Amino acid sequence: MKLIVAIVQDEDSAILLDDLMEADYRVTKLASTGGFLKSGNTTLLIGIDEEERINKCIEIINRNCKRREVTSTLMNLSIQGDGYMPYPLEVTVGGANIFILDVDEHVVY
Repeated sequence: MKLIVAIVQDEDSAILLDDLMEADYRVTKLASTGGFLKSGNTTLLIGIDEEERINKCIEIINRNCKRREVTSTLMNLSIQGDGYMPYPLEVTVGGANIFILDVDEHVVY
């Protein structure tokens, strides 16, 4: 058995969840926050007991979670005493971080 942990941007999560459920994957959704942009993310926990379904799951994630460029205003400290000044920066968001873990045991109570 495998556990897929997929961290995706909130913007991509709704359609991704629909597609995963339609393909008969059981998913647990957790709200999470990214550290760099402090923007909303969704962490999905997907348990898979058949090895051949892993690649299909990754394909669905890849199809729904595309990277895109956005302009973000990060706050940088300029001159001491001036406070924070916004500094626009092009960053890449979206896509997915996927971890595939071996599950030694699965217990349901």
